[in-house]
Formats: sequence, structure tokens, C-alpha cells
Amino acid sequence: MGHRTCSTLEADKADKTLNASILEDKFSSPISQSWNMKRRAEAVEDSGIPYVCTGYKRSNRLRKQRLSSLSSQKILRRLQHVTGYIFDTSSSGFFLNLIAYFISAHVAGSFWYLRTIQRVETCLGFQFENMANCPSLPFACTAKNFSYGIYSWAVPLVTDGRFVQKILYPLFRGIMTFSSFGNALVPSNHFFEVLFSIGVITSGLLLFTLLIGNIQVFLQSITSKKSEMQLRNRDLEWWMRRRQLSHRLRVRVRQQECCRWAATRGIDEESIVGNLPEGLRRDIKRHLCLDLLRKVPLFEQLDDLILNNVCDRLKPVLFIKEEPIIHEGNPLSHMLFFVRGRILSMYRIHDKRMSNCTLGPGDFFGDELICWCLSKSTGRLPLANASLITLQVTEAFSLSAEDLKYITDHFRYKVASKQLKRTTRYYSTSWRMWAAMAIQLAWRRFKARRSKFYSGPLNFAPLRNESSGLDAAQQDRLRMYTAMMSCPKPTEN
Repeated sequence: MGHRTCSTLEADKADKTLNASILEDKFSSPISQSWNMKRRAEAVEDSGIPYVCTGYKRSNRLRKQRLSSLSSQKILRRLQHVTGYIFDTSSSGFFLNLIAYFISAHVAGSFWYLRTIQRVETCLGFQFENMANCPSLPFACTAKNFSYGIYSWAVPLVTDGRFVQKILYPLFRGIMTFSSFGNALVPSNHFFEVLFSIGVITSGLLLFTLLIGNIQVFLQSITSKKSEMQLRNRDLEWWMRRRQLSHRLRVRVRQQECCRWAATRGIDEESIVGNLPEGLRRDIKRHLCLDLLRKVPLFEQLDDLILNNVCDRLKPVLFIKEEPIIHEGNPLSHMLFFVRGRILSMYRIHDKRMSNCTLGPGDFFGDELICWCLSKSTGRLPLANASLITLQVTEAFSLSAEDLKYITDHFRYKVASKQLKRTTRYYSTSWRMWAAMAIQLAWRRFKARRSKFYSGPLNFAPLRNESSGLDAAQQDRLRMYTAMMSCPKPTEN
């Protein structure tokens, strides 16, 4: 039978207790056998070998792990098709896929741990049978006398009482196995162990492929806009070379494209809003433009009905720095309401003399169109009496002459009010410039009366026509009124 050695007194005590219980099982009733099983479990616990529960608890735990595994696989599969409000940013989608991958690895590690417990149970069963046949054999479930196969790394966890260790180490083994596609697995010839290895390798391959595919989708969503911008810039460069544009024009085109991309991120707002239903489109326009229109003094006295129609017809425009918006003398085709930026307005007085003023948020330009729309005008548009050049990147809303004509025709009695006319004149840059020049001429006239001669930039040559019959005072008065009437007065309605 061989010679048996004992390392400790506790091991001898456990062996004697187990041998006695096994011998008693052969010649005892079922009631005494159940009592002997309890004593056997106590002996196993005293000997350092863990007591492994079987039956309903283990089957219930396996069922829960299978459900968790199926749920994680469904999550990874659905993440490829889910878009919208779930993924506010690309990083959130990346972390969701990574979490699903960790859950699958944790489920695989949990299966691994449960299969290890089953193998330990099998080892204990073999040891009990051997002790029943030959009580002198050693009682131990180690890797030397039992083949655990791929479960050998988890055997120390069975006797480890630390809960965190039992969670983290199976998770690590699951991630390592999935990432390496099971290259480190060396299974034994046990049937279920081979099936489990095949399942782990197949699941790792599928999950890793799904994870890489989902991450690639989110990375493409990040770089798609950048690629679109690069393609558009390449097309613009090819077009400018083909048309042989000058260097200055090319710089302006590039600046305009950069400002437009920074403001809209390549999104065509007009096409998006234009494809929406009329009611929703009107509400969006009202949300974007109504507060800005109320800041314009010209629209403070108008009711919501007119403002809603104005909002529905406004179009956003963007101008880069030092960009000429309109030149003096050109037909006015639209009215501008400035939202952001600074604009230089240059008003020509005479030949090379200019009067300048700065426009900002809340100002408007093109009020001559209101007079043109309210009058019995022909198809000829009014001319711009000033030139506009941007000093900064400027955002504005544009209202075309046709849309303004539509509003004034349908709401004529509300638009053609004296209060609105006074407000338009008060805030109009052209009327302000004309009033400033009239005040300057009146002030010079006052100074001329006191000093008996004119001084300053307006120096009039004395009249040499003695046959006119006018004295000096009448000649001075004639010169003053001639200068005042020669100033381009704004259109009156």
C-alpha cells in the first residue's frame, strides 16, 4: 500500500476523521449517511480544503452569468446601430463600448471561476472515492495529483477569502484572454474544458472585432468633418488656380472659408431649417432672431405679427475683417441688421472729403429701402449713399428688398406711421450725417456773422460779379444755402 507521511498533526486528524466517516457510510442508514456528510464537510473545512456548495445556488448563479453574458453581447451589437442623443460626444461612445467589453470579460472570468469550483468538486469526489477504496492514500487536491488544465490559475482563489481579489483577478484573466484570442490557453483532455476554451476564444474574437468596429465608427465621426473641410479647401485651391486669381483674392477667399467654418462647423443652416415643417421653421426663426430684432430701435414699436414675418425672412450673413460690404452709389438690394462686429461707414461729402462713423451691434443699414417700399416706387432700387467696410469679423441678418416690399405691402398701415418714420430718421446714419453737416454750416454762419469772414475747411472765394446787384451779406447767404442744398439729403417719404 505504500508508506504515507504526514506534515502536520491537523492533517492526520483530518485524514482519520474522513476515514472514519467513509467506513461508517458503508454500514449506516440514510439518516446516518447525511450526518456523516456533514462531518465530512467539517473535516474538509478543518483540513484547509474549501467547502464547495452544490445544487440550486450554483445553478442559479450560472443562469445569472449566462444572462449577463448575453446582455453584454446584445449591448455591443446594438451600439453599432444606435446614434443620437445617447452619444453626446465621441468620447462617451468610446467609453460605453469599453464598459461593455469589460462586462463581457468579467462574465468570462466569472464562468472561469465557477468552472474552477466544479473542478475542485470533482477532485474532492475522486479523493473521497480513493480514500474509500484505500484509506491510506493521501488526501490532497493539488496540481501535482490532479489535472486542472486551464483552471489551475484560479485554484488559489477558491481558498482566498478576499472579495476584491476574487473580482479583479477573473476580470484580468478575461480581458487578457479576449485580447490575446486565447493564445495562452492549454486545456486538458476534459470535454467541458475543451468546449469552454472554444467558447472563450470565439467570444473573444467576436467581442474584440465588435469593439474595434465601434471605436472605428466613433473615430470616423470625429474626423469626418475635418476630412470634409480638407476636401473643400482642396477644391477651392484648385478652382482659384484654374481661374488664376490674384494672391490678395486668394487670401480673402481662405479667410472667408475659415470664418464660415468656425461659425457653422460646415453645417448648412438654411438647408436644415428649410426642410423642416413651416410651423417648426417659424418657431426656430423666432427663437434665433426675435430677441435680436427687439434690440434694434427701428422694430421696438412694431407688434409681434410683423416681427414674426420679418424673422421668417431674415437670412444670416458673415463678413470677414476688412471686407467691403457695399459701395456708395450701388443699388441697395437688401437691408442689414448687425449682430456682432464693428463696421466703418464712409459718407462722401464732396469729391475727396469723407465723413466716417462706426456701426456696431444693434445698428442697421439700408433704411432707404423702407422709404422706397412705402412710396409708389418703380422697379428701380435706391442707391446707397455710403460705403461699408468691416473692421472685425461681422455677423448680421439680411432682409432683401423683395421681402421688405412684401411686409410693407401687407402691413402698410402699421409700418407707415409717423412714429416709425421719426424713429427711422433718428437712428439712420444718412440722416444723422446730413443733420451734422447742416449744423456745421449753421455754426459757421453764426461765426461768420460775428467775425465778418469765413474760416475753416469751407473757404469760399469772393464774388467778383458786380453786376449781380447783391451785397456782401446776400452773397454770403446765397453761398451758405447753396452748400447746404448741395449735400445729398436722404430720401423723404
